[in-house]
Amino acid sequence: MTYKSNVDPVEIEKFSVIASRWWDPQGEFKPLHLINPLRLDYIAQQCDGVFGKVALDIGCGGGLVSEGLAQAGAQVTGIDLAEQALQVARLHALESQLTIDYQLIAAEQFAAAHPAQFDLVTCLEMLEHVPDPNAIVQAAADAVKPGGYVFFSTLNRNIKSWLLGIVAAEYVLGWVPKGTHQHQKFIQPAELLRMTDAAGLEPFAMTGIHYLPWRGFYLDSNNVDVNYIVCLRKPA
Repeated sequence: MTYKSNVDPVEIEKFSVIASRWWDPQGEFKPLHLINPLRLDYIAQQCDGVFGKVALDIGCGGGLVSEGLAQAGAQVTGIDLAEQALQVARLHALESQLTIDYQLIAAEQFAAAHPAQFDLVTCLEMLEHVPDPNAIVQAAADAVKPGGYVFFSTLNRNIKSWLLGIVAAEYVLGWVPKGTHQHQKFIQPAELLRMTDAAGLEPFAMTGIHYLPWRGFYLDSNNVDVNYIVCLRKPA
């Protein structure tokens, strides 16, 4: 599969249409705004802080994670293939007075040109939107330095994730636009770990991301039934 073929034009268009509202905390990306502090805290905890680290954010979209890492003192590069989202990311970084290198480039192509150059690589809520997630996992593994950290977050594939991640989130609560996710593209933790193992990454930690109306979003390492995030390391 070539770099260009590991892109679903429907997925790109889906997010491009609403790209201008990426930074609206009450808009279509509200769930990402709500879970972003949890994700950033988890990343910082697992890799002993991000200050001074060279970071790559694969599938950066409008820049939520990239900006969070930059605000914490990381030197950040964000890559994506949705040009409209990158335009929003660049503008918001200027408004936030942050220096972030945003590039319109495929992860595989970028990793081939920048092997083992990053202390930290993130790829959050992106694997379930590409035809070949294995290639993205390999790209992340190629880009990270030996001893560096890689983080993936995605959705488990089971009845519960279909009910909560699609039926509830898209049709009942209206948190995300209808059609945002395709259940058959969700990735079970065991499947993801097979991909990361084949790419030479070692699992370090895993936790689930959950929501309760009376509690809000929270992390639970004992439950990865729906959304989950995994931390891996590249052997030194």
